[in-house]
Amino acid sequence: MRSPQASVVLALLLAAACTSRPTARAAKREEPWTSTPIPANVSHGEAPVGTSTAPAPVDPRAPEPAASRVQRVRFEVREARLAIAPGVVYEAWTFDGRSPGPVLRVTVGDTMDFTLVNHGMMPHSIDFHAAQIAPSRVYRNVMPGDSIEFRWVPQVAGAFLYHCGTAPVAMHIANGMYGALIVDPARPLPPAREFVFVQGEWYTRPAADAAGALQLDWNKLLSGAPDQVTFNGVAAQYADHPISVKAGELLRLYVVDAGPNRISAFHVVGAIFSKVYPDAIAAHAWEGVQTATVPPGGGMIFETRLAEPGTYPFVTHAFADATNGAVGMFEAQ
Repeated sequence: MRSPQASVVLALLLAAACTSRPTARAAKREEPWTSTPIPANVSHGEAPVGTSTAPAPVDPRAPEPAASRVQRVRFEVREARLAIAPGVVYEAWTFDGRSPGPVLRVTVGDTMDFTLVNHGMMPHSIDFHAAQIAPSRVYRNVMPGDSIEFRWVPQVAGAFLYHCGTAPVAMHIANGMYGALIVDPARPLPPAREFVFVQGEWYTRPAADAAGALQLDWNKLLSGAPDQVTFNGVAAQYADHPISVKAGELLRLYVVDAGPNRISAFHVVGAIFSKVYPDAIAAHAWEGVQTATVPPGGGMIFETRLAEPGTYPFVTHAFADATNGAVGMFEAQ
């Protein structure tokens, strides 16, 4: 038999349980439900379409094919404060004070005479994905105040990544040390309006000594959780500054994914890619493609025509990343 004291304790516990459950249910019913604000004025845009006629911070137009068969390229490594989103400044490591670095363009069989000068505070290096060359000879770490020079000849056409290869490589890429290299085939592709989009990621945290600028958050980088995912280094810059094109003209888009972690599932809303050259220009391109995945460290060439006048968003179809800034607009006239 229970003692009188045990019976009293049991009764109190049952009473408390009976009164707490309805209270919890009532509290849950009282929580207001609010919809997520719609950020864009066009479907699938993920960012409002800007009306500014001023140019975007980074010009997306591809450089013209080089006339010389010997390309002399010199990169200077520097730390620089870069605007990576409206009101957001980052303490970056750069090639030539920008991220991505300059878009390079050569033709198969050309000679690239390359010099890297390190004005940074730590060792840095270069890695050209288009080169077939011994890394131990030319991708060596360059100490602060030092330089390296070497020559190489591209043999395969396509859209390629270059980046700093100093360990930890993820840190150097995530701090901004990457860019795109176009290698044209010996027989040129048909004329087109050409643009370059390099997808990259920023993993940020406040820096106490950087006057409000942000620095790399290593734990976010290792977990693959970027704060911004961008085309050409600035979140949603081509939504704020839509790219003007003509309806029906051939567009050729060189898309390179610097990563270091996220894929680019590249897609133009309202368009089908007539041709996609996967990674390098092969004898047979893919035809009739809706979306193609560019892996970190990879590049592809996309061709399309926009059927009629209007606004056409382009995104990575990994939409969390599009929401974080990997979105732009073509404005077809």
